[in-house]
Order: sequence, then structure tokens, then C-alpha cells
Amino acid sequence: MALERIKRGDGWATGHAKTMFSVVPKVWRGVMVCITIALATTFIADHYGGPTLLYALLFGMTLHFLSEDGACVAGIEFCARTILRLGVALLGVRITVEQVTDLGPGPIVVVVAGVFLTILAGVGIARILGLNRDLGLLSGGAVAICGASAALALSAVMPRHEESERQTILTVVGVTTLSTMAMIIYPLIAGVLQLSDSQAGIFLGATIHDVAQVVGAGYMISEETGDISTFVKLLRVAMLVPAVLCFIWLFRHAHETKNSGRKAQMLPSFLVAFVVLVIINSLGLIPVVVADSMTDLSRWCLVTAIAALGVKTSFHKLAVVGWKPVILMASETLFLLLLVLGFIGFGLV
Repeated sequence: MALERIKRGDGWATGHAKTMFSVVPKVWRGVMVCITIALATTFIADHYGGPTLLYALLFGMTLHFLSEDGACVAGIEFCARTILRLGVALLGVRITVEQVTDLGPGPIVVVVAGVFLTILAGVGIARILGLNRDLGLLSGGAVAICGASAALALSAVMPRHEESERQTILTVVGVTTLSTMAMIIYPLIAGVLQLSDSQAGIFLGATIHDVAQVVGAGYMISEETGDISTFVKLLRVAMLVPAVLCFIWLFRHAHETKNSGRKAQMLPSFLVAFVVLVIINSLGLIPVVVADSMTDLSRWCLVTAIAALGVKTSFHKLAVVGWKPVILMASETLFLLLLVLGFIGFGLV
């Protein structure tokens, strides 16, 4: 009987087989579109300079029509969520516990205070400007921790609503642009204030948003400044773990409502993977070649995810947001800048 149904093509077996073989091509079409954008923008950034993530975002937005309907939708969604979380998890191979402890208590206090107070400032400034609290939290976390990577990681555990993706895109565009500007301006500030190489490294690592821009700005001054700024920046990246946990706790009621009263998952798998990789890397169990490969894979995942977010967003939606989000992120950046300079000025680092 079952054999007859299979031969007729109207049975459960045929339907199930069609479903299995139709899902994979749908996903991979969208994935290949995002990977192509990532390859193109990486090539442009490597050969002509500029922020790869911002290029990927803008290139993706030109292909917004692919996200409205058609065969690429499933793959674009897959990149924006699953590949994004994989990229964030792999950031753990860039950090060791020894790197954090070697910095001493001063920079750790500066980084922890900077992250906590900048996120609070983001919420307060957003309220003053009449913006959504979620945007204040997201942009504050991105400015305080590690720019676009933090924005993607934090948005992954925030509740989804009609404004969430646009807020993520706004934050990514804002912090990437501000980080690029800071890479040029902040070394000049360090020179005007006559900061020592050590102080300049702490200043740059604790204030510039994205890792790449921190490295670029630090080594503009000296090798010592570049090394210290990179370590301080990685300490900020490590703050992503407690920040994500705090966001999960803060939005637990929204997640429980969405899941019909079920208790929200307190430790998402990508965060667990991040912590495990930090621990394994701290024990020296990851060979340098493997760590470098995983770092490159993380970067490719994040660029691909950004491309997917770009495809899902239109220029028209961004054009109606007004000037307030720009003021919000610029204010958060200025707040963090003055806070860190205050710590340095009072001799706390």
C-alpha cells in the first residue's frame, strides 16, 4: 500500500522527501548571496581601505528586494541569526584569562566602569531624546563593548519586534562610522594631551568601538601602545559575556511571554561556546594556527551576517529615523571618551 502511494507521488513519503530536498537549496541560495557580498566587500576593504562591515551593510541594502519574497529569504534569515551567533561564539579564541589579569586592576576598573556607565548613559540619553529604551541599551552596549560585534550579539538576545532589526542596523552603521572617525581623531587627542605610550594604549583600547580600528590607531603611535590598546580592547570584548547575561535577565519577561509562559533560556548556546573557547584558549590547548583560522572564520561569519542584515533593511526605512539616533550614539561616544580621560587624568590607570 505504501509502495503504491510512493509510486503515485501523493503519499507521505514523497511529500516528506520533497520537503527535505527543498529546504536546503532555499537556505543555501540566500547564504551564497550573503557570502558573495562578504567576499566582494572584503576585497574592496583590503585593497582600497575602509570598514568591511560598513561596506557589507551598504552592499546588502542595495539587494533589499531579495528579502521581500523569493528563494533567498530563508538563507538570508539563516545568516542573520545562526551564522551571526556562530561568529560571536568564535570571538572567544581571541581572549585568555591571562591577558585580562596581566593588565592589572586599573584598566579592569576602567573597562568595567566604562561598560556599565555607558550603557546606563545610553538609556538615559535615549529617554531624554524620546527614543525607545531598547535602542539606548543596544547602542550603549555597542559603544561600550566592541562596536558592531556587540550590537549583533546583544540584539540576538533582545526580544524581536517590528523596530528591532532597524535599530540593529542603525547601531551598526552608527558605531562603525564613529569608530572609523575615532581611529583618526583619538591618536591626535593622545598627542595633544601628551599621554605616555601606556596611557595612550589604555585610552585607545577603552574608547574606540571596533577591534580593527583600535589596532590601527594603537600602532599609529607605537608598538607598545598598539599592544596595550589591543589587550584593553580584548578585555572589553570579554565584557560581552556579563553584558549578554544581563540583557537576558532584563528581557526575561518578554521572552517568557513570547514562549507562552515558559522560562527563558538563561544561557544561549553561542554564549556558552564563547566562554568555553575563552577557557580552552586560556589553557593553551588551541594551537596558534587553529586560533588564527577560527578568528578568520569569526570575521567572515560576522561580515556575512551583516550582509544579511543589510539585505533585510531598506534605505527608505533608515531615511525616516531622523537625527535623534545619531545624537544618541555620538553622545554615548563622547561620554565614554570623557569618562576614560577622567580616569587617566586622576591617575587611576
